Amino acid sequence: MVTAMVLLNVERDRVNEVAEQLASQPGISEVYSVAGQFDLVAIIRVKNNEGLAELVTKHLLKVKGITRSQTLIAFQVYSKHDLEAMFSLGAPER
Repeated sequence: MVTAMVLLNVERDRVNEVAEQLASQPGISEVYSVAGQFDLVAIIRVKNNEGLAELVTKHLLKVKGITRSQTLIAFQVYSKHDLEAMFSLGAPER
């Protein structure tokens, strides 16, 4: 499984439209509207790098309103949920 975060700048009047189009794409699990340097963050979860390349270069490029993107590929995940499960093994419930 390959996970990537795509940081997007979008035309101001198309943020909601672009977010909805992205969220409907297979392989995109979530789309966040964010404040700061970028307008949207799309979370991609696909089987392999080829799937990521196809989604980013073929499908995202067709979405009108995206003006700039930056893709970050995740190497490893660290989440509070995973850490709690790991440390709760054999520990009594509180």
